[in-house]
Formats: sequence, C-alpha cells, structure tokens
Amino acid sequence: MTAQIVALNQHHHANHQAMIELEELFDETGAYTPNCYINRDLSSLRFQLRVLAQATNPRFPLLERMFFLTIFSSNLDEFFEIRVAGLIKKFKQQNDAATGIDGRRPSDVLQRISTIAHRAVDEQYRILNEDILPELAKHDIRYLRRGELSDAQRAWMKEYFFTQVMPVLTPISIDPAHPFPRLVNKSLNFIVSLEGKDAFGRDINLAIVPAPRSLPRIIRLPDELTDGKEHHVMLSAVIHEHVSELFLGMQVKGCYQFRLTRNADLTVADDVDDIAKALVGELDNRRFGHEVRLEVTTNCPEEISEFLLKQFDLDKNQLYRVNGPVNLTRFLTDFDREGLHFAPFTPNIPKAFRHAENDDDSMFSVIGKQDVLIHHPFHSFAPVVNLLRQAAKDPNVLAIKQTLYRSGTNSEIVKALAEAARNGKEVTAVIELRARFDEASNIAVANLLQEAGAVVVYGIVGYKTHAKMMLIVRREMGQIRRYVHLGTGNYHAGNAKAYTDYGLFTANQELCEDIAGVFQQLTGMGRPLPSKQILHAPFTLHQQLMQYIDDEIAHAKAGKKGRIILKFNALTERKIINKLYEASSAGVQIDLIIRSICCLRPQVKGLSENIRVRSVVGRFLEHTRVYYFGNDVENGGQERLYCASADLMDRNLLHRVEVAFPILDKKLFKKIYEDGLMNYLSDDLQAWTLDGEGRWHPVAQDLTSGHDAQAYLLEKICP
Repeated sequence: MTAQIVALNQHHHANHQAMIELEELFDETGAYTPNCYINRDLSSLRFQLRVLAQATNPRFPLLERMFFLTIFSSNLDEFFEIRVAGLIKKFKQQNDAATGIDGRRPSDVLQRISTIAHRAVDEQYRILNEDILPELAKHDIRYLRRGELSDAQRAWMKEYFFTQVMPVLTPISIDPAHPFPRLVNKSLNFIVSLEGKDAFGRDINLAIVPAPRSLPRIIRLPDELTDGKEHHVMLSAVIHEHVSELFLGMQVKGCYQFRLTRNADLTVADDVDDIAKALVGELDNRRFGHEVRLEVTTNCPEEISEFLLKQFDLDKNQLYRVNGPVNLTRFLTDFDREGLHFAPFTPNIPKAFRHAENDDDSMFSVIGKQDVLIHHPFHSFAPVVNLLRQAAKDPNVLAIKQTLYRSGTNSEIVKALAEAARNGKEVTAVIELRARFDEASNIAVANLLQEAGAVVVYGIVGYKTHAKMMLIVRREMGQIRRYVHLGTGNYHAGNAKAYTDYGLFTANQELCEDIAGVFQQLTGMGRPLPSKQILHAPFTLHQQLMQYIDDEIAHAKAGKKGRIILKFNALTERKIINKLYEASSAGVQIDLIIRSICCLRPQVKGLSENIRVRSVVGRFLEHTRVYYFGNDVENGGQERLYCASADLMDRNLLHRVEVAFPILDKKLFKKIYEDGLMNYLSDDLQAWTLDGEGRWHPVAQDLTSGHDAQAYLLEKICP
C-alpha cells in the first residue's frame, strides 16, 4: 500500500510507538478529560483511508482493487452527506460549540477533515491514473479519452450523441429570466462558458447542462470498432465533444464537469401521525438538501470554480479538484476476466442442513434437536430462506414474525413472507422504515407485504428496530413450539455474500420465549418482559455489558485473570469506553477488533496499557458482533460469549431495539471463539493496529506471506 495512505492514517507522525503518554488524562474531580477520546468523525474518515489502501494491495486482483476505489468514492459520498453535513449544521446552529466526547469544536474537525480528505482524493485519482488504468489497458480494458478515438469511433460517438443523448438533454442558460438551477444531489453536471448571442439576441455567458440520470455514465464501444475489446467512452466525453450542438450560433469557450454533494440525512419528528407518509415527503427533500461539497475537474478555470462556490455558498475548503471523472462510483468493475477478480467460491451448507433442504419437515426436525450456526459469506444464506419457505407451506406453522431492516421487494425473504401470508399464516413484519438510504425500498416492502395480508408495523417511534430476528410458531403433537433465527446482519442475500455475519438457528425454549417477548414489545404495549437469556437494548444490554466488565475487573483485582475480547463495527459510547479504561487499569487484558470507528485511545500509559485495538479490512466487509468475557474460566467460571446486532455506540445501546444472544452450545461457542475471535487476532496480512494518538499502522511488513483471517475461513469452511 502507498506511503501516502499510511501517512494519512498516521497523522504524518514518526515511527509507531507501542506505548505513548498523554497530558491531562484526568480533571480535578478525577474524571476522564476530552484528551482521553478520539474524535468520532476523524476516526470514521480514517476507516475510509483503510478501505482506499486496499486499492493498492498487491495481493488483490486488479479489478478488485478498482472495486475498492469505487467503494471509497461511495463511502466518502455518504461521509459528506451525513457526517460532514451534520458538523456544518452544528457549526451554524450551535455557535461552533463542542458537543463530542473529545471536546473538539466542529470548525476544528471540519478543517482536519478537509485536509485529510483532499489528500485522500488526490491519492485516489493518482492510484486510478497511474496504477489501475494502465494495468487495465494491458488487459484491453480501456476508458478512452476523446483524443484517443479513431475516426470510425468518433463517427459512432457522434451518432450516439444525436440519437441517444441529445434528445434527453436540457441545457439551461443563466440569465435574469433563468436563475441558477436547483441541481440534484450528486448529479453529473456541466457548466459551459459561451460567447455570442442566442436566438433571442441575448448575450449569454454561462449555461448549465445536467446529465440525465437515465443515461449510462460509461458506454461500451461496439465490437466491430474495437476488435471485441472492452473499450469504453465516458458519457462526460460524449457530451463534452458535442456540447456546441446545444448552443448553435454561439461559441463554446469551455465545458467543465462538476458535481454537488448535499446533506442527505432525513429528519422525521417523533410525533408524526404516519411515519411512512412523513418519510415519503422527506425522501424528496434529500435530493435537494443543503450543499456540503463541490467537485470539479482539474482543468476547471479558477473563475468558474469561484462562480460555482458562490452559487452554492461554499468556501474553498469545500472545493475538490479531481483528475478524472467526478464520480468514480459509477465505474464498471464487473468484466468477466479470469485472474482479474477474486477466485469464485461456493458458500457451504452447514452439515446439519445438507439433507434438510427438500423435506418440508426436516429443517424443523434438525433445529428441534440442535442449535445450528451459519457464518456468512462462507456459509450460504439459503438455509434462512429455505426455513421461511418451508414455514410458508407447512400446515403446522401458525405464525411467523420477522424484523426487516434492509431487504428489498425482490428479496426471497420478502417473497416467502408474502407467500406465507397468502397461505393463511399469521405473518407479522416489523419493518424499520428509517434504515438510511433504504427508506424507499422499505416502504415498498411494507406495501407489498400488506397487500399479501401480512401485519406490518414500523417498530417504536424514536427507537430504530435494528435487531435481526425471525420467530416461527408451530403446532407439534398438540403443543406449541417456537423456532428462532437470530443474526448479526440484515436479512439481505446480497449482504450475506459480501459481509461477514453470524446466524443462529435454535429452538431453545428460553431463547425463543425471550424473542417472543421482544416481538410483543414491538407490536403491542406494556413494560418489557424479563429476559432469561438475551440482552436487549435499550433495556438491559448496556447495563449488562457494564456488569460483565465489572466482573472482569473484580477477577483482576482478586489476582485472577481478567479477559475481554470484543468484535464489532464501532465504539463511541462514553460509559463503555470509561469502563474499559477502568478494566485496563485493574489489569484486565482487553482486545478490541473494530472495523471502523473507535473513540477509545489504546496503549496510553496510565489509561489503557492493557487495551489493544485492531481493524481487519479485506475482501469481505467485517460485520460480525461478538462479545467475549473470560469470567475466571481458569478457576471454574463460566465463559460468556454473545453474538449481537449492536455495535457499542450510543445509538445502538440506548436508542435502538437490539438483541445480543448467548451461544449456549459448547461446540458452537468454541467455533466462534476460534474462528471469529482468535483467528482475527492472529491476522498479520489484512490487519491494522491503533495507537494512542489515533494513528493506524498496517501490521504486515511483507504482504507476500502471513495469516489472512478471511482467507483462512474460506479454505476451512468452503469446499
């Protein structure tokens, strides 16, 4: 990976030190000072840099490296749409007051983000232009510039413009009768400088040409013009080459791409009468939220970029000049070329289910006898779908209840639920409409299920329903029996191919009763029912995690071994961080495996000497949440291990409906401990470690050999 990316992750500091010292860790009352915490937004941005680093990983095939470039673009878009937009809002509405646990003012954070993001974007386009595109060209995959086209290709492009592009273009002049148009969030646009008079005799100097979203951004040239090679032209090149056709009789002096990023966060009041209707209205507002970033190409003149900044009320720190297309997210990476992608694999079916796919009763028979664990993407998502399909057809199944956070109307899960409702089952779907950027899809899912006869509820106002639960109620031998699937990830087949997640099938009576109680809370009224096995946010999860950490502290203070291993996506909640600091000071050995955000400072003398933080970024998106507490197992204590839907963030622990479920089967417990925790602590190829100053360091010094946790699981689990 490039030194530039590593330097950005490391704040441009010198060599990594195993232990650092920070000043003023405690105030006069003995409380932790803001110096003890890392800024959430800067930590999030540095995760994006670790994603960008994968585009330079020599172990990854070329098109996969290109894919990581597009993922970085998409992630950075969302970072600006949500996090940067939120900081700007705080800066304007709260007089730049510090609100985060790190004590930094929004203006300070925005300035630091600007510095890091500008350097990262420059590096992104350097990787594209100097590394990726030249290597792709060696494989006859090319994105041709206008000057590289043959005469025949130029003629084809001209015809394409007149027949496919020009009919849907709407050039907009800028004059007193045509003020600057309101442009859609992240849309591709062109600003054109002109000379001369238009058909009405007006002197028009500038015009805007929005590129319709219905048009492909990348156009493949016909085989007869390329000898069958994968040669493409960008839509921007097609429009740029022929933009003068839109302004006949006038002289085009310049044509420049630009793209505007807007605030895309949605705000829905807790007291609305109908959350679905309120969200529909807000979705339109997302397209035209407050401006937060302007991207232009490097050839855009200063006066043009300044004009655009003025139109959008942005300053120069919010201007990003890019050496290439303004939106790499739309780049193609799905070419069918051997050796340019990761080797394909076939997800395995757990042994217990291998003979239970076609017999309508067999999956229930299997789960009734034993708990079954699946580990995506190494295990197939098919058992989850098949269980629902069997339930939809089984005359003994009386009811199905399920949470849906991200799914889609084409989801096999949704189709199976709809079939079950049409077959007369009592189907209840708890759909979280406010799953970010999936709101419209979730509204469509809700409508589809309602039309099929399912009962659809939207959870609890003010608390997102983020738990991943499926409950099936079945009559057996005159008795009611429950079956449950619990997961760390969404009921989304696409995610199950790209995200690492755990899913547990169980008929354990206490677990099933607990989940039935959660559904009762979500669909009805009344106080929370006491849980026998699960930890349940916003009621018991936070409190119980604090207690489990306290237990480890007590063991350490008694001279025994205190041990905590936690794997999750993000850590921001102050009380959990403080309790981990307290545990470290007591001698508890703590390992945190965190995909993205970490506000805790590890390896700080007098604060966190016994806390180690690592992040694994690889082929698959790390998404499992696992909590492990040793609980003095060496002296006969009972180890604790939970899988969960919750990260250790304020929103998850205090403002969402989440479930952490224990792994009670000893074999499955051992499997998760070894494969899901120790395996990742041994990774020395894809892992990064965090130091006390917030710097991330790649563990690997030599990328040619070592232990890759994800590759190990592929080899172990997949045939």
